[in-house]
Amino acid sequence: MAASRSGFGALLHAWRDRLSPADAGITVTDGRRAPGLRREELAQLAGLSVDYVLRLEQGRATNPSAQVVSALARALQLSRAERDRLYRSVGLLPPQDGTISTHVPPGVQRLAARLGDVPIGLFTADWTLVWWNTMWSALHGDPSALPATERNLARAVFGNGAAHAAMRPFWSERGEDAFAASIVADLKDAVSRYPADARLGRLVQNLREVSDAFAQLWLTATEAQHVADRKTIRHPEIGEILLDCDVLIVPGADLRMVTYTTAAGSDDAGKLDLLRVTGGRTTPALP
Repeated sequence: MAASRSGFGALLHAWRDRLSPADAGITVTDGRRAPGLRREELAQLAGLSVDYVLRLEQGRATNPSAQVVSALARALQLSRAERDRLYRSVGLLPPQDGTISTHVPPGVQRLAARLGDVPIGLFTADWTLVWWNTMWSALHGDPSALPATERNLARAVFGNGAAHAAMRPFWSERGEDAFAASIVADLKDAVSRYPADARLGRLVQNLREVSDAFAQLWLTATEAQHVADRKTIRHPEIGEILLDCDVLIVPGADLRMVTYTTAAGSDDAGKLDLLRVTGGRTTPALP
């Protein structure tokens, strides 16, 4: 089924008009006339080109992929029912029960958007990054520059693709081995809870094939969830920054909200302030 102006495109336009820029973490300036999000803002939030969003709204782009629909649903902060309606409007089945959800509840997005001074990333149960703010991009690099399939922490740590190549150097206070083992333990837990998730199965199989370290940990890692840490991240412009990394679980959504903070008045707080000013515009990376 093609995406039509009377179906998919109309829904995009209506829900774009409905969403407050402030709820999306966008600073509103004087003289703004149009209600809701501008088309270029939606494109940026969804990691799509403005031209593609325009063609989708006008019905000139047909059959968007499930990945595109999922990104737009998150950017528009749709409820589950609205997300499912968006999928069905282009003839796609909504995500099924028993698979890892990439849905981010609107309230969680609004909360994260209001914490703009803190680097925040939202991850699914398989450590796929599905939402991030500008401070996250400033600290780690812009994830939208990576292919969507590479926006995964396990691929960054153990893979041999774009995510691993782009990952900025970091040191965990818990130790590199403990950090790696906790990521594998989380994936093992996800497999036990989502045995029918094909994407998760492919991720694990691929990492077992390309990484001897992952394959060994898959056999030996026990429960050691990645929940909190202190990390030193080497930024290409700012240098080394020591940060508290906390992982907050979102009940009912099976999401992890990862935040980076530091003590007020410290040298590292000053470095974060500098990142807010400069935007840290360098090569993309994952933590």
